[in-house]
Amino acid sequence: MSFFKKIFGSKRPVATTSIEEFWNWFSSHAAEFRNIVKNQEGLDENFLERLMPRLQSVNPTFYSLTGMLDDDTAELVVTSDGVVKLFVFVEEFIQSAPIIKGWKFTALKPPTNLKSFSLESNGYSFSSSNIHFYYHKEDTYPDEIDISLTYESYTEENKDLVVQGCLLFIENSIGEMNMATKIDAVTVVPKIAEGEEPIPIDKLEEFLTWREKELVEKYEGAYLSSDTDTYALMEAEGPNGLPVIAVINQDMLEWDAKASHPWIIVVEIAYDGKGRNGMPDKKTNVLMNRFEDELTAQLPHSGGHLYLGRETFDSKREIYFACKEFRIVSKAAAQTIAQYQQRLEVTYDIYKDRYWRSLDQYRKSRTI
Repeated sequence: MSFFKKIFGSKRPVATTSIEEFWNWFSSHAAEFRNIVKNQEGLDENFLERLMPRLQSVNPTFYSLTGMLDDDTAELVVTSDGVVKLFVFVEEFIQSAPIIKGWKFTALKPPTNLKSFSLESNGYSFSSSNIHFYYHKEDTYPDEIDISLTYESYTEENKDLVVQGCLLFIENSIGEMNMATKIDAVTVVPKIAEGEEPIPIDKLEEFLTWREKELVEKYEGAYLSSDTDTYALMEAEGPNGLPVIAVINQDMLEWDAKASHPWIIVVEIAYDGKGRNGMPDKKTNVLMNRFEDELTAQLPHSGGHLYLGRETFDSKREIYFACKEFRIVSKAAAQTIAQYQQRLEVTYDIYKDRYWRSLDQYRKSRTI
């Protein structure tokens, strides 16, 4: 886009709008909105402040960028600001968009040309000429994509601004999806580590494509049978003295191909455990078990979803899955939660953890 402006959430929410209603409304104003974006005449009050209440009445987690793709075409980018569990809903929203002359609709912040892209932030310029990277190789976790960025003008005084600018540069250059799915960890450091060679940042996409191809080939066809799963009942005392009860699939936690299922979903159910050492009452426990069974039925082992187990502690139950990808599990969790929203307080999160290190405390060689 020749220019873009981020559209933040409105403080004046409107009634819930269906996706069809949103696009009907947008279509009726499309020509007007395009002219406003192109000419930047009253962009905030005439377009952005009218758009966001409508967009967030469809989904309150949606945000947007807008600008001119070329002289004739305006672009509206809908983003979840990097929240992976929302990606599929952004994609489906954009897939439902009608064809409107003079407009292009894009799901998630798209990649740009790394060689030509530059970013001005807080008085600093970020581009391929002043950012380099190097790749951390760790024998224990060889499949993780862990990179460090260096910026030529990094100092202790400007550290926070430089870190923010470098991360914004990467996300806006390689795109929101690539940032979330192809990089496991990224840090900004003052200088290249001893023994490492700096790599120009415009080689990053090529590097990520190569590493992704390696991982696909390495784990193609990786499968763990669920026929002989061994679940261990683990009991311990939490830091506050309350009991911790976990039921964990030990076979899966010892699997040597965890990186084939790099996405972890944690579903959290909050309940009232007062007077019961943080444990649920019988009725609540039955309801939580039913919720868990229904969610698990939507995420079959054969489809690339591994049920790892659950933990109950201090008025909260957490349910764990490892998955090959995040779209199906995002929708399944959201749909199941919606069915129980009047009976249970449930939230969920999805994050990438190639070696399931966030669950290491449950491995048989350790204790919780």
